[in-house]
Amino acid sequence: MDELQTILTEAFGDSSDSEGEEEEQLLHAYSAENQVDGKALTGSVFGETHSWKRISEIDGLWLCKDFLSPDQQSKLLSSIQQEGWFAESSSNQAMRFGDLPGWAVELSRSIHEVILFGNYAAELENCEKGKEVCIFPQDLLWREPLFDQLIANLYQPGEGICPHVDLMRFEDGIAIVSLDSSCVMHFSRVENETRSAQDPPHKVPVLLTPGCLILMWGEARYLWKHEINRKPGFQIWEGREIDQKKRISVTLRKLGRTD
Repeated sequence: MDELQTILTEAFGDSSDSEGEEEEQLLHAYSAENQVDGKALTGSVFGETHSWKRISEIDGLWLCKDFLSPDQQSKLLSSIQQEGWFAESSSNQAMRFGDLPGWAVELSRSIHEVILFGNYAAELENCEKGKEVCIFPQDLLWREPLFDQLIANLYQPGEGICPHVDLMRFEDGIAIVSLDSSCVMHFSRVENETRSAQDPPHKVPVLLTPGCLILMWGEARYLWKHEINRKPGFQIWEGREIDQKKRISVTLRKLGRTD
């Protein structure tokens, strides 16, 4: 709640006692209006509303399906196109370290804001249930910078990513924005000695739709591999195969310290 009050103060200035009561009423109204069918809805004081879904099988895995509106997706795709990274047919990946492009900095700010309000809404929703629910840990949310490494990937139909855990050179807390084409990302637990190599791994499917944001931290980041198999027969959701089109993803991470 302190973080939300800080945002309100920055937006509307300091308040008197009477104004403080109005602010408290605004906070309660925010809580009441932003819960639908048991799901926490989050929105900035400037209007947009988002819905967060916790992937219950995996600690630290959260999905914001409606993170970017169609118009915002179009603008983001235009910004990526203007970089010229995929001008050549042989180019399908670009990486940036340190100072990120302006649009990526703005994307990071938007992620920070939607997480901030999401954490607050989740806290309100679960305080009476005695649960501790966190979309993104505070120590990660308030680090500076939130992200300083970007990787943009272009996938043609049939192209995906093999099962992997992101390199340890990156800190905890990874954000992925998915664009253009829907796909199913599968998560499987990192193998351990207690499981036989013959046993098929249990896979948790997550549907990524255009404009969605997925967050991985804690167990989801370190103990689960993620993959996208876009070969025929693998992209199945609710019994139907997804029509595969060109897909672009933007992954944001924080480089670990080298000292």
